[in-house]
Amino acid sequence: MSTRPTIAAVAAAAGVSRQTVSNALNAPERVRPDTLARVLARIDDLGYRPSVAARQMRTGRSQLLAMRIEPVRDGVNGVVGDRFLHALSEAAQRAGYRMLLCTASGDAAELAEYEQLRATMALDGVVLATTHTGDGRRAWLRDKKLAFMSFGRPWASDGSLGEDDASWVDVDGAAGTAAATAELLARGHRRIAYLGWPHASDVGQDRRAGWLRTMAAAGLAGVAVEATSEDDIEQALAVVADLLSSRPTAIVCASDTLAIAVSAALNQRGLRPGADVSVVGFDDTPAARALGIASVLQPLGGVADACIGGLVGQLEGSSAPERGVLLEPRLVIRPTLADPSP
Repeated sequence: MSTRPTIAAVAAAAGVSRQTVSNALNAPERVRPDTLARVLARIDDLGYRPSVAARQMRTGRSQLLAMRIEPVRDGVNGVVGDRFLHALSEAAQRAGYRMLLCTASGDAAELAEYEQLRATMALDGVVLATTHTGDGRRAWLRDKKLAFMSFGRPWASDGSLGEDDASWVDVDGAAGTAAATAELLARGHRRIAYLGWPHASDVGQDRRAGWLRTMAAAGLAGVAVEATSEDDIEQALAVVADLLSSRPTAIVCASDTLAIAVSAALNQRGLRPGADVSVVGFDDTPAARALGIASVLQPLGGVADACIGGLVGQLEGSSAPERGVLLEPRLVIRPTLADPSP
């Protein structure tokens, strides 16, 4: 009969201590990336799984974490939420926890769900999938002494970072659009337009800021033309017509949905995305990859690991950083990002 693999067996196979294996599962941010990758590979090879029942008896916790899932969206960027949920579930499972999913019509209904889960299933913690200005959920969770991490910064009313604590993980959207704009500038583009979301979006404003800051640093703020659209291809098509009238040589977009709309509008006018007008999206969705659209890739696996690591740190008393984690995205260059046409 096969023997259940132990933490000691994983440690021996990876050439590390048992504490390092425990940190890889419960506080991955404390382990060097190369060591973490080696330990996780050995965990997969051996099929090691922490004993949830033993941990529950030892700690008195349920090992359950909850997250509200967003409504289904038609835009191609809805796949980003699916990718994050998958990565989050895998990270939680490695740490010996399980994710519970709930739906809610708004923040108040979401908190009511957590209250019920805490009462009926001894919920241990929460992952907030989004944040926004005036978000009261963080204060409520603190008041209830319910551990939480958020994918998103605690935004202040002026759009800047609000609370300076360690309960959040986010992707630096401004750095992503800045990298896209800088690459276009380096290739000789000067009329670089921006297609973003309506100004009520904190994430959208963050992404817009990177483009605008980079244009201003290049002395091109005066020719920085922009427009906004909901994250919908049909709505964006109408907006792009006006944006193209300013004759940009490149357009940076807040999402792949908007980038697809820009590419479609160019094709309708007999123009070639990339060869005639460069186009860059955000989120690197499968649709963008299939269409050859350059895009900014979010490190969703890193976000998930940091969220679960932060929650486990709160629940199990391990050391935690003093402030939130801001991760850098990566520009993926494809044919729609090219030198300006002569």
